[in-house]
Order: sequence, then structure tokens, then C-alpha cells
Amino acid sequence: MTVLAHAKSFLHGLALAGALVSAGLAAGAAPASAGSKVQEVVSKSGVRAYLITEEAVPFLSLSLHFRGGAAYDPPEKSGLAYMASGLLDEGAGPYDSQAFRAELEDNAIRLSFDADRDGLTGQLRALTRDREKAFELLRLALTEPRFDEEPVERIRGQIQAELRRSETDANYVAGRTWFSRAFEGHPYALPTRGTPESIAAITPDDLRGLVRERLARGNLSIGVSGDITAEELAPLLDEVFGALPAEPSLPEIAEKPPETGGLVVVEMAQPQSVVTFGHAGIERHDPDYYAAYVANYILGGGGFSSRLTEEVREKRGLAYSVYSYLYDTDAAPLWLGGVATSNERVAESIAIVRAELARLAEEGVSEEELADARTYLTGSFPLRLTSNDQVARMLVGMLVHDLGQDYIDRRNGLIEAISLEDVNRVARRLFASELLVTVVGAPEGLGG
Repeated sequence: MTVLAHAKSFLHGLALAGALVSAGLAAGAAPASAGSKVQEVVSKSGVRAYLITEEAVPFLSLSLHFRGGAAYDPPEKSGLAYMASGLLDEGAGPYDSQAFRAELEDNAIRLSFDADRDGLTGQLRALTRDREKAFELLRLALTEPRFDEEPVERIRGQIQAELRRSETDANYVAGRTWFSRAFEGHPYALPTRGTPESIAAITPDDLRGLVRERLARGNLSIGVSGDITAEELAPLLDEVFGALPAEPSLPEIAEKPPETGGLVVVEMAQPQSVVTFGHAGIERHDPDYYAAYVANYILGGGGFSSRLTEEVREKRGLAYSVYSYLYDTDAAPLWLGGVATSNERVAESIAIVRAELARLAEEGVSEEELADARTYLTGSFPLRLTSNDQVARMLVGMLVHDLGQDYIDRRNGLIEAISLEDVNRVARRLFASELLVTVVGAPEGLGG
């Protein structure tokens, strides 16, 4: 999301929050026992959505995902999906940019778009009283975006300025360098937000082509939560999305495991070094996925309770934060992590990360660690469903990853079913690959 898009999203959120407060309502209301309430809604034109109806507060949230993100951009115009995501709500149909913004703000409607490697996403939030207007503006944004000269050049300039600032952001450079080395020759190697040069090359016709080729019913997933019934939602899905093409026109993106092993150092004058490390992960539908999820929580995903935090931060004071996570992508499931530490101690930090990986793979985890992980992962899951926005995003993720309509009900049982033998077996599998490590800074004791 562009800097402007973040600002627009914030202002619309304030407007909606104000409208809810004025009505004496809490904006954070969310469904209780959400899992058992999930309905599948299929419109006459075949648009599919997961819905949780919650009538306690008169507003709704909609989340959408089109497969066809930055990995599908032409190499010479990388950042096309990202730039389009910043422009879809900058004028559509009869409304120029200023008029479209006024319609959103006057009706306390929050609408925003973003793009990642695999998809282009959108978020809509509106009061029940403004539901028809909100869905109409969403329809216009997706089917009749204007891409007028003024907003195109304004957003182009903002993205280019953002990218130039990012070149001095060690975290951005470390992540970008990791992907460019791990996926050399593959679309995942291209920067999701593009470069100043590639953004300069994008034309309004390129943006229109993206809308025409990538926004279709066949690669669309939708999650809705709030004050709307299945009977009310189905015709609205047709009104908003029914005119989209049945199928997208997308090139094939080949599956490709990352190239790992090795160390890449990018020199940057600053007092500390930022490190990104990782290797292949485990695919979302692999039977071992949840055991891998638990193993990663114990290693580096559990915040202050993780082994990496204990060894790197608590025992040695090398870094404020060290972390790891499973990263689900279409072409290559990944396991990634990061740490930032002083230049003179970065080599020690990397050595500890490697040692903890090896220790977990060789020795496994304890019953106590597994029990603590189960308790946290099952207990914290309901906290991810405490607002309609969160629920809508969860629902669209369930469709994108084909997790099933009953996933919310089943999810904690999948975690509780993981045995000590499962975790230790999968740890040996997950952490067997060599790390690819990228370091940005002025590290001491490391070769390039």
C-alpha cells in the first residue's frame, strides 16, 4: 500500500469510527462462536464468498483477494500491481479523484487496496445505512477505474519517493536482497513495489490492462463479516462483481524452491546490521504443516518465550528483537527470520541462530515447551477474531488457501493433536536446509 493509501485508510477509519461512536456503538464488535456461523454464499454469476452474519452492530467488513499480484508484473514494469492498488480508489466511473474521495468520506466508507507477491487485495468497511453506496463505489473502483493523469502522476511520484527512501532502510534492503538471491531468474526475485525506473515506465494503459486481465471472478475470493444476511449479500455480489470477466488472463508462475546456502553482505554505513535469514518452508496443505507451525513457535515465533529470544536477547543482550515465521506463498513456501544487532556482534548473533536451528533439529523440544506452545496458540486464536475486519480477512484467507468452511472450528483441534514425536520429526525435516543469510550494515567478522 502506498503512503497515500495508508493515510486515506486512516482517515476513512476515523470517519467510520466517529459515525459509530455518534450512534453509541462500539466499532470492534465481532461474532461470537464465529466458526459455527460461517456460511458459503454463491451468487447467480458464480461469485463465491464466506460470510459470518453479526447483527449486533450495524456495519460490515468485506475483504477480497484476486490472485495476480506483483509476481505477474512484467519485469521491466515491476510494481505495476502495487501502483494499481494505490490508484483504484482515485477516481472511477463518473467521479474524478476528488469526487470519489468525497463520496467515501461523506458516507463514512473505508475502502483501500494493496498488492503482495501473489495477490491484489481490497478492504471495504461501511455502516449498514450506507451499504448500497459502499458496494456501488467498490463496483466502480474494480470495473471503471479512471486512471486520470493527475492521480497517476501523484501516486507515481509518491511511490518513487517511497522507494528512494527504502534504499536507505536496512530492513527493506535485507529482505529484498534475500528474495533476489533466493529466487534469481524467477518472478519472486523482482521487488514487489518495483523500482523508481520501473514505476516511471508504467502507463495508464498498463494499469487498464491489469484491471482487464487480472480482475476476474475466477481468481476472486471474498470474506464478509457483519450486519448482512446471505440473502442480502448474494445479489450485491452480482451487482459488484458480476460484470468482471469469468477468468483472468495470467501467465503461469512456476513453483520454485529457494536457492539457499551462503552469505550476502550489503555494505551500509550505520551502527547496527540487519539480518534476514531463511530457507524452504512447508506447504500449507502438507500434513506436517501444523507440526511445523508449532516447531517454529517454539524456535522463533513465540516472541519473548521463543528459544531465539532467550538465547540472543535475554542471555546475551545481542538484540532487542529476533524472530522467525512460516511464509505461505503460491510458488514456494518459506521459513524466514530476522535479527538486528550491533556491527561488532552480528557474526555472533548469526552463529547463535544457526546453533539453535541445529539444536532443535537434533534434540527436539520438551513436553513442557510443547504444552506451553499448545496453550498459547489455541488460547490466542480467538483474539484474532475480535472485530469484523479481522474476521473478514480470516474468511478470505480460508478461501485463498482452501482451508474449508469449518476451519475456524477445526483449527485449535489441529494444534492440540500435534504430538511431541510430530514436532521433533518435522523439526528435523524443516530445519535441515542450509540458511541463506543476507546482512545489511557494516558487520565485523563476516566475508561478502
